This record gives sequence, structure tokens and C-alpha cells, in this order.
Amino acid sequence: MGLLDGVLGGVVGAVATNAISNLLQHHGGVGGIVQHMEKNGLGDTVKSWVGKGSNLPISPAQLQQAFGPDKIGPLAKSLGVSPDDLLKKIAAVLPDTIDKMTPDGVVPKAG
Repeated sequence: MGLLDGVLGGVVGAVATNAISNLLQHHGGVGGIVQHMEKNGLGDTVKSWVGKGSNLPISPAQLQQAFGPDKIGPLAKSLGVSPDDLLKKIAAVLPDTIDKMTPDGVVPKAG
């Protein structure tokens, strides 16, 4: 995982790291995640993560809305956790992860 391990700093554990890596991979990287979340009504939230200043939090329910049970359920099962636990873990680290992956406020293009 390399880059993602460095960004997350080993603090959040393998489940969150693997989940975020999977989401990034399946959505075309940081740019794809940003676009996906904007399309699902979370534009202001994700823009706070990319921009300078504090990061708005995201709730597990917002993540469920954005990614849907068809994505979260199988991902949780593959990681050996419940969907609720997975959403909590992702919600705890995704804002800071995206923030650290866009240090100059520039989103890499999806793809």
C-alpha cells in the first residue's frame, strides 16, 4: 500500500487502510472519490478536505449514502467487519486522508 500507509501513519489499522485503498482504487484515485462524493451531495464536505483550513466531518450515514450498501456490504465482508463498523472506521480517517493526499489543495484527475 505504500503511499496510503504513509498517509495514514499506521494509526488507524489495517481495516481502515484496506477499505480506503479499495475505495480509491475503485473510484479512480483521490479525484474519483472527490467527484463521486460531489455527485452524491457531499461537495461542501469533500471540498473542505481538499482546501486549506479545517476538515468537515463525515458521518457513517453520509458515507453509506455516498457509496451505497452494494459497495460497503461486500467490502466489509471481505475485511471481516460489519458494515456499521467499516463505515465508522472510514468516517474517522477519510477526511484527514484526502486532506493529506491533496496538500496544495489540488485534486489529482480521476482515472
